[in-house]
Amino acid sequence: MPPREPNDTRPVPGLFELFCGFLSLGLLGFGGIAPWARHIIVERRNWLSERDYAEFVGVGQVLPGSNTVNAAILIGRRFHGAIGSAVAVTALLLMPVFLVVVLASLYGRFAGIPEVRAALAACAAAAAGLVIGTAIKMTVRLRLTPAAIVFSGAAMLAAGLLNTPLLLIVGVLVPLSLVVNRWRRR
Repeated sequence: MPPREPNDTRPVPGLFELFCGFLSLGLLGFGGIAPWARHIIVERRNWLSERDYAEFVGVGQVLPGSNTVNAAILIGRRFHGAIGSAVAVTALLLMPVFLVVVLASLYGRFAGIPEVRAALAACAAAAAGLVIGTAIKMTVRLRLTPAAIVFSGAAMLAAGLLNTPLLLIVGVLVPLSLVVNRWRRR
């Protein structure tokens, strides 16, 4: 993971601030946490640069498990080691787990009502829009290289149109992108 630059003036959050930041993130993230994660970590709290955040999320996507939980582990580790990772993940998951249990109970009771089904469909569409908007924001600010654009397009084409399994996409495109990046730097 990227180390902090020596001249980085961004604040280093304390453990309590890290807990509160990820707790608020967990509360805001129903239907898709990625848009809120970027907003809170990069824009509101200013803990990471856009590039560092993209690298943490990128590593989190390659690892098994939830992308945001993986990123929380990495971000917590960057600031406070293993304790920071535990604090960030605990805060991130605490309220969502509680709320999901409550909502599952309510859903079990009211799932047959047509208005409830319509409301859930609308929430899913709004969440998809947030994810797409965040992807566009990150892409514009990162000033991607032509190689990054080609590999991103290939991944979208393989997943979206060809229904290629994610493991195969990652297994092929990650090594290829590393080779191209190494060749480009020389």
